[in-house]
Amino acid sequence: MAILRRGLLLCLLSAPVLAQAPAPAQRQRLTLEQMFEALRHAPDDASARAVEAQIWQVWIQGGSPAVQLLMRRGIRHLESRSLEDAIEDFNAVIALAPELPEGWNKRATAYYLAGDYQNALRDIRETLAREPRHFGALVGLSHILEADGDPRGALRAYEQALAIHPRLAGHEQRLKDLRRKALGEES
Repeated sequence: MAILRRGLLLCLLSAPVLAQAPAPAQRQRLTLEQMFEALRHAPDDASARAVEAQIWQVWIQGGSPAVQLLMRRGIRHLESRSLEDAIEDFNAVIALAPELPEGWNKRATAYYLAGDYQNALRDIRETLAREPRHFGALVGLSHILEADGDPRGALRAYEQALAIHPRLAGHEQRLKDLRRKALGEES
């Protein structure tokens, strides 16, 4: 269980935190649709990571300056494992901007790390209702289902994440492990 939590935390916290404003050459804004298309067809891992970082930035940077401040603070609390404080910050993000999927996703992460899978699942559902392509939420869902003893559900969720982001970090080993647990495959 601790390994699962550590793996999920690394995955979710590896998402870039609010970066500085992009340089003028980088100001060509791709739409999320274009970014997801580029992610699906990335020729290599480095290209996929670059597009993934852009997607996370869009997700994290939504909302008013107050929402962004709360998001940054909540992420810092997550990183320092101050989970109650993180949940409080993400509660405020959701109250101010309930339409933003990342507020729900980050609170789901905090609940997951606190061992509150029921609330984490609820927030993942809210995240996916707002952004069905949220590969981070699908990876989180996979970890929760696995921890809850549903390896087939975990595999399905992870396969959904891979359909969106075929070059997820560590995907080959994770997929192999889930297939072994869910289907008894030793590939």
